[in-house]
Amino acid sequence: MARLNRVERQRKLAEALREDPLQTDEDLAQRFGVSVPTIRLDRLHLGIPELRLRSEGLARLSVVHTRTLKRQDMIGDLVDLVIGQSGRSLLTTDESMAFAGSGVVQSHFIFAQADSLALAVVDGDSAVTGLANAKFKHVVEAGQQIVAGAEVIRRRGNRWVVLVISRVGEITVFRGKFVVLTDPFDGHRHAERDRKEGALS
Repeated sequence: MARLNRVERQRKLAEALREDPLQTDEDLAQRFGVSVPTIRLDRLHLGIPELRLRSEGLARLSVVHTRTLKRQDMIGDLVDLVIGQSGRSLLTTDESMAFAGSGVVQSHFIFAQADSLALAVVDGDSAVTGLANAKFKHVVEAGQQIVAGAEVIRRRGNRWVVLVISRVGEITVFRGKFVVLTDPFDGHRHAERDRKEGALS
């Protein structure tokens, strides 16, 4: 895009972050053709907080709407959710998640973020993962932020198929399809209740 003057760039920056608050300073710098420090100065001038604080604010607004998981069960911060359709979460990685010496984040943290997001987007009082087809596409280094996006692509009864794609910036680091079962114990509870009622009659 053509180089914008400072006022116009800041106006478009504010619009871009209203549309998608999870864009990184690096993403925005590339989009507007300026340096990362310039984007940070623009944010400061506009009173827009850094990504971590923006995601925490979104998480406080969104997490109350999930049915299947409590906040403490989520891996990463849930920042956007339309139950039965889609959602996004953000995981800020650190050294405690990485292999000693290499700084590479261990894969089970990446999987756990995606799995908990898949469970969060489906509509039910409870949910479990029945099957997962996972592909780890790129290494993640400690300190990087992973944005996972989930979309329900198919549903049949209490069986949901959820696609989750996780990215660091523009790089896809994980892709997985999850088969999620909602209210999986209802049939067992009903059978147990019928058995007890039959024994009492």
